[in-house]
Amino acid sequence: MDARAKLLTLSKKTMKSNKQSFQSKSLAAELHSDDGQDPKEFFRKPKQLTKTGRKALQLCSQVADTLSLVLSGECGDEILQNLLVAEVTPAPDASQLLVLLTPASGSPLQEAHEVMAALRAAGGRLRMEVAAAISRKRAPRLTFQFLPHIEGKASDA
Repeated sequence: MDARAKLLTLSKKTMKSNKQSFQSKSLAAELHSDDGQDPKEFFRKPKQLTKTGRKALQLCSQVADTLSLVLSGECGDEILQNLLVAEVTPAPDASQLLVLLTPASGSPLQEAHEVMAALRAAGGRLRMEVAAAISRKRAPRLTFQFLPHIEGKASDA
């Protein structure tokens, strides 16, 4: 009877393990939305697109300072000497920067297309000056935007 009892318990254990493996096989046979995705990508936290890193902001500050110095006196173009750097922002990241320029106070009115033509002509030199001032493997591409004065608006302080 001992042998028969052992055989009976052994067969019950085998039946349980077969039942469990059958259930796991049926789950693996179903397709889920996360099937076929790389686990490294699936479990990675999503990147925040709106957050700009500290290093990118530091680079923008360095580029703004450098361009302000170059535009104030080192460049020989009178149109560019009458410009102020309003802001430098990453667009979309630190490999390309958007430089917002405004006319200096008291400077003669300038047409936007003339300013943009002067910026396009001096763009390579400005990028070279930025590359010399920062310590990076690659200098960021510079995209310029000119914001002319709006005559009717004056700030009330």
